[in-house]
Amino acid sequence: MMPSYFFAHGAPSIVLEDNEYAQLLKNFKDHTPRPKAIVLFSAHWEEPVQTVGAAETYDTIYDFGGFQDELYEMTYPAKSDRPLSGQVQSLFLKHGIQSVQNESRGLDHGAWAVLKLLYPDADIPVVALSVNRNLPNEQQYKIGKALAELREQDVLIIGSGGTVHNLGRLKWQSEGIDEWAEQFDNWLQSKLETWDTEALFQYRELAPNAQEAVPTSEHFIPLLLAMGTGDSNRKAKLLHRSYQYGSLSLSYWEFN
Repeated sequence: MMPSYFFAHGAPSIVLEDNEYAQLLKNFKDHTPRPKAIVLFSAHWEEPVQTVGAAETYDTIYDFGGFQDELYEMTYPAKSDRPLSGQVQSLFLKHGIQSVQNESRGLDHGAWAVLKLLYPDADIPVVALSVNRNLPNEQQYKIGKALAELREQDVLIIGSGGTVHNLGRLKWQSEGIDEWAEQFDNWLQSKLETWDTEALFQYRELAPNAQEAVPTSEHFIPLLLAMGTGDSNRKAKLLHRSYQYGSLSLSYWEFN
């Protein structure tokens, strides 16, 4: 069964960097079975109703400003898989989740920056999925769980976001780690590794520094979505964690 993954996408410039985390993503394809398709939830695509991407060929969306010129010249012209998009909608319907299809939206940097590192040739079909920060955490997990059977069909499911993502607290010249960010991620790691969904669904009330680490939830949601796809086996493994700018977490989780 294909594992599912959560990747923090960090700053858009991650795709140009040569740090340990970027290298791990670049090497991902060398030790992972090649998927027949990729289903990806991005923190940067928010919709009030679960939306399923089905563009024939995705445009590249530059939803950021002030970064290197080279980033605005990059493209990731992945094709969608419309039969798979339809299957995703059928699975959502089966589990009581309303969804709609979008045939025009491209891939935002939460999607293409990660995919550019994982599969730079853009030669694997992609079904992009939106997130909705207004749903309860239990429902986020349920949305991921609804897609679990795709893992048996060699479909790679990815959540792209960030566990600690507070742009107002970034220290652009810092190479250290802010203690408050590490405390939150340590708590999160302990609950993920023990599959303590009861605590995770209440992370805002229970986790140290949760309000600071997750001022808005759209970047955290993809973690719960990816986790939900692993509900049958309930095995979570942290493969990497580091930080940029003091507190922007670069974490890489496998759910199997």
